[in-house]
Amino acid sequence: MPVRAWRAEQHEAETAAALLIAFRNHNGADWPSDNAFYAGVEKLLEDPNTVFLLAAADDDSPPAGVLQLRFRFGIWKAATDAWIEDLYVREDARRHGLGDALITLAIELAAERGCRRVELDTNEDNAAALALYERHGFSTRSKGGPGRDLFLGRPIDAE
Repeated sequence: MPVRAWRAEQHEAETAAALLIAFRNHNGADWPSDNAFYAGVEKLLEDPNTVFLLAAADDDSPPAGVLQLRFRFGIWKAATDAWIEDLYVREDARRHGLGDALITLAIELAAERGCRRVELDTNEDNAAALALYERHGFSTRSKGGPGRDLFLGRPIDAE
């Protein structure tokens, strides 16, 4: 049976949140709390600019992968941009095509929505993720200029 990926519905919020909690744990973190993840996914599923995708190895298997896709208007493309905020596949389900299925569906949904680009960030030491993204046409030179495109961030401390 082929891998399947689909858009999560409101009743699948707990499943999506559980996979994101596993992602948090995989990254060695313990914050935000489990409850914050559950509440956050429920809230974001109500947002028309956020989509969660789920993937399973086949029709008889539970979801083992999740992707969070967000949309925003981008002035430089005069169209909507898509941002892959999170992509996680459980360790025991990796290398079976779930990540490919999630990325493929995310690109299809972005195209259907009229997006002119899909962006994401990942750690440069994550060779498996980089290989996955490169297979789908992602590049560190997607903006067309010389040099690599870099994603920068800065925390804002609440005091």
